[in-house]
Amino acid sequence: MAAADPSPSASSSASSSASSSSPSPSPSESTPSVPSFQDAQESASNAAGWIEENWSTWLAIGLRVLLIVVIAAVLRVVVRRAITKLIDRMNRTVQTMDGTALGGLLVNAERRRQRSQAIGSVLRSVASFVILGTAALMVLSTFQINLAPLLASAGVAGVAIGFGARNLVTDFLSGVFMILEDQYGVGDTIDAGVASGEVIEVGLRVTKLRGDNGEIWYVRNGEVKRIGNLSQGWSTAGVDVTVRSGEDLDRVKETIDAVAERMSKEEPWNELLWGPIEVLGLDSVLLDSMVVRVSAKTMPGKSLTVERELRWRIKRAFDAADIPIVGGATAPLEESAQPAPDPTAGVAAPSAYASTTSPQSAAAAPLTPPNITK
Repeated sequence: MAAADPSPSASSSASSSASSSSPSPSPSESTPSVPSFQDAQESASNAAGWIEENWSTWLAIGLRVLLIVVIAAVLRVVVRRAITKLIDRMNRTVQTMDGTALGGLLVNAERRRQRSQAIGSVLRSVASFVILGTAALMVLSTFQINLAPLLASAGVAGVAIGFGARNLVTDFLSGVFMILEDQYGVGDTIDAGVASGEVIEVGLRVTKLRGDNGEIWYVRNGEVKRIGNLSQGWSTAGVDVTVRSGEDLDRVKETIDAVAERMSKEEPWNELLWGPIEVLGLDSVLLDSMVVRVSAKTMPGKSLTVERELRWRIKRAFDAADIPIVGGATAPLEESAQPAPDPTAGVAAPSAYASTTSPQSAAAAPLTPPNITK
């Protein structure tokens, strides 16, 4: 029993010896340890090993990116120079066009310059966009970047921008096709529906017109649905001459033919007239007048000038030939001689009571009693 139950003194001495044997924490263990030179040397060797293992991959990627950039830059410069030389050759080339229908197009220097500059600008922009865009996609694919989300985002952004700026895109595309198809140019007189006048500038988005009164119209290319070009091919000058229905048609035709022959031989009308002045015949016949139609093919945009001169000459020739030109359907056949007006027609006839000897005056006079004498 005495061996089984230890005394309290023995237990206390054991606990004190155990507590004295456990080490107490030092102040250096509570602060982080500073890496030694050996640790730094080990980290540097690991980094050098990683670089040694991957340097060939990064070098290949860098060389590939550099090659893509160099090829894209060189190709862009070559394409832009080729387009510039092509445009310069177009400016120097003078094309001779025969006078077929819509073929005798007068292309002046300003028109050629603006058209070629617009075409060159469009071609250079498209070429740069295609080349640089392709190079950017190739560089991204070299870094193993997934292009699917990028292309999807670009597609959504393009749709949003296109929907918001659809009018601008429409104007730009319409201007490109108008210039490429040479629908009109500087100096042409056109009817664009919303406005008409002489073209003074052709742009990719806006066309500037000068109206008949000198005003300048800015017409968006996307708003133009139809175009009537009065300066392509040729113009037609038409003059209607109204004479009395009793005039001799052969005499009228001979007079007009003489005027046409003289006018076609004089300057500058011989250059403005692209064909003979013809008497087409009777355009209409009324009871007291008839209309003779005269027509001529002229230089584009000069029909009004020729019409004014032709009317002037026909009027002078008709005056010399004593052929009166009447004013239209209400013109009299001939002036009928009318008697001179009676100056006393508006004066009332004298009254019968004005004369004292008239029976009316005697009847109206009062009766005098007879003088009876005894």
